[in-house]
Amino acid sequence: SVTHTNTMTTTPPNPFAPLLKSLHLDTQSTTNYLKSDDVCNSILHTLKIAFPNAEAELLDSAEVVLKDLSAEQGTLFVQLALAKKTSDAIIQVISTHILNGDLESVPQLNAALDFFVKKKNPTQNYDVASFEENCGVGVKVTNEEIEKAVQDFLAQRKEKLVKDRYLTKVGPLLGQLSSTPRMKWADKKQVKKSLDDALVVLWGPQTEADKKREKDSKKKEKKEKKEKKGVDKPKKEIRISNDFAAREIPDAVNPPHLLQKHKEVTGGKVMTRFPPEPNGFLHIGHAKAINLSFTHAAKQGGHCYLRYDDTNPTKEEDQYFKSIKDMVEWLGFKPWKVTYSSEYFDEMYELAVKLIKKGLAYVDFQDKDTINAQRKESIESPYRNTSVEVNLKRFTDMRDGRYAEGEAVLRCKIDMKSTYFSMRDFIAYRIMYVPHPHIGDKWCIYPTYDYTHCIVDSLENVTHSLCTLEFEVRRDSYYWLLAALDLYRPHVWEFSRLNVSTSLLSKRKINMLVSKKIVRDWNDPRLLTLAGLRRRGYTKDAILNFCAEVGVTRSENLISIQKLESECKKDLDVRANRAFCVLRPLRVVLTNYPEDKVEYVEAPNHPKDESRGSRKLPLSRIVYIDERDFREEDEPSYFGLAPGKTVGLRYGPLIKCVSHKKDDTGKVVELHAEVVPKEDHPKAKYIHWLAQPQPGVDPEKVEARILDYLFKVPEDPKQLAEYLPPREEGDLLKEINPNSEIVYANAFIDPIFKQNPENRKVYTNFQFERVGFFAVDEDTTPEHLVFNLTLSVGGKKKSAAKKSDQKQKKAPTKSKQ
Repeated sequence: SVTHTNTMTTTPPNPFAPLLKSLHLDTQSTTNYLKSDDVCNSILHTLKIAFPNAEAELLDSAEVVLKDLSAEQGTLFVQLALAKKTSDAIIQVISTHILNGDLESVPQLNAALDFFVKKKNPTQNYDVASFEENCGVGVKVTNEEIEKAVQDFLAQRKEKLVKDRYLTKVGPLLGQLSSTPRMKWADKKQVKKSLDDALVVLWGPQTEADKKREKDSKKKEKKEKKEKKGVDKPKKEIRISNDFAAREIPDAVNPPHLLQKHKEVTGGKVMTRFPPEPNGFLHIGHAKAINLSFTHAAKQGGHCYLRYDDTNPTKEEDQYFKSIKDMVEWLGFKPWKVTYSSEYFDEMYELAVKLIKKGLAYVDFQDKDTINAQRKESIESPYRNTSVEVNLKRFTDMRDGRYAEGEAVLRCKIDMKSTYFSMRDFIAYRIMYVPHPHIGDKWCIYPTYDYTHCIVDSLENVTHSLCTLEFEVRRDSYYWLLAALDLYRPHVWEFSRLNVSTSLLSKRKINMLVSKKIVRDWNDPRLLTLAGLRRRGYTKDAILNFCAEVGVTRSENLISIQKLESECKKDLDVRANRAFCVLRPLRVVLTNYPEDKVEYVEAPNHPKDESRGSRKLPLSRIVYIDERDFREEDEPSYFGLAPGKTVGLRYGPLIKCVSHKKDDTGKVVELHAEVVPKEDHPKAKYIHWLAQPQPGVDPEKVEARILDYLFKVPEDPKQLAEYLPPREEGDLLKEINPNSEIVYANAFIDPIFKQNPENRKVYTNFQFERVGFFAVDEDTTPEHLVFNLTLSVGGKKKSAAKKSDQKQKKAPTKSKQ
């Protein structure tokens, strides 16, 4: 017989459990900490430093070693153990203050960590008085003080609180109140209770009307949140003239059998396409075409393809394919399908054979220049009437690589006497011994645009083939080819190109500027490529609103760059949070301000949107202002500092300049100023500034690039609206603006960029007060922030670039990337 024994495996007790229990932690916290050996080992390490004489007994006899520890102290030791960038010396000093009863709360512990870790004070022979002041040691905030602080705090916000009532978010209010100098050391539970009680007194009981407002508000928030998850749509709708009416052509009419088959495939849906050539980056002109094709299909409940018109492998690169898709998606559009013309090469080859068999195509051995000359003069090719059999053989030889490049082409046989140039036997295939970036080296013959785009439009069942006006002269050949092949015919409609003053949109010329290192690359923020505009700080909404404002017509026009800039400013004024940046720091010593004192002033993140909260700017004895904000000689129209003059530090105190120092070259390098009462100067003007966050430590240093127009444009707005760069390469190079980029490599930036990593993300927009709108550049690294000027806040961009001096450094001719 077999005996079956039931065995149960038991989990051995966690050796850290008694230690955590002795710290008086709540059950949930203890359970969570015990899941991580790293956390438990950190806590043990911290306690070994705090209790060096009982190091060996901590695990075995923790309840004895820690018997006199309070629950508050237990929490503080755990938080100390979890703190980052601490050393054993820092842990030892702070542990002593915890055990002595100097540090009684988490805010006090955080202040102590800040004192040693961030401010880098030494742990030996440190200034105890300064430590105690920074950490609120001995500060006892009574309930009466808390209640008074709450009343004062609410009185400043009474109007809005009475208006919003129970829609008010109490959490942010509590956070703001608790961060005030005195309240940060108060008992948080008591502060919350006092705030809650005071709000009930202010508002009275919650009424049914309050509940309805709250319910409606939540519905609105939920709806807005849901909408944000989808595609961000431009605020303005695109305007289309004439409802796609175009020049009528008999061949454009679909026979019933083709129309029926098309509807069976599409289900009657509108189908459009955006078909860029992958031989460069998309530019502002493409944005109009993208917006039109995707928006029209979406409004009609249809679909839009992103189709790469990749028929010329000599000019196509992987980076262009990727950039095109990235820009379409950045603008907020999702293609129904991403397709490639090259994926239809097999079908197109068979259709070419079909044309030859019908006597509608022939192989021509003349060179390109001769063919073009004959087409212009309506002269027929000597090969035009070659037999079908011979043409089939020659086309097969072309496909099999039996001819050299340029030796033979396949031409459509249409009408050499036509008034439309495209009908004069256009070239359908040419020979190129170049591997294709998408399909490899299968083919050595490649179809032309004139042959390809109409066939692929048909094969993809496109209903509306929307293209720019230069293709209007190709309507006849477009429909002739589809009719000759008995293929479905889309409706073709041409619209005017988006021409923007100052812009260089030629891919060949941009490529030339890139190769000569005049610009960094296709995404240089001085170019009007979409990648360049994004890098500069333009948002997709600004660009799409601009396209919608311009509209879609068949009238050729030139749109002023200022219209695009205006849309961008309107968008960024709402979108961009505010911050301070001092481009050219000038040191100011506040002589009547204590050397070791640091206090904080509150500045709104967005002056027009209170919901975005505020930020705290350190104010200390050493302040930096911009060099432009000081002159040795004052004048009535000047708002900055001058000897004996008083100005305000924005959101801070007023200061009066009492003296200044110069270096050996006569340049002013330091100001001495005094803080003066505001009531003595009620009409003082304010300037932006930044202060040392702690004595001897300057604000974070960043690189700011002040960008201007790439070319020497006219300053007069009317002339600017009509300016286009020269066509000839030599003239173009002479027109390059040498001040199109000026770099400030030692600018100082607002502390919010260190406090919140989200602010350092590439393309994030900000308005640097009194300077301009800026965006975080792609060259940014974790150690080095780089910003691009999007637009100045006052007037033209050019004004910002003109304000240069000997400390400004022109952009390198060699790319920094």
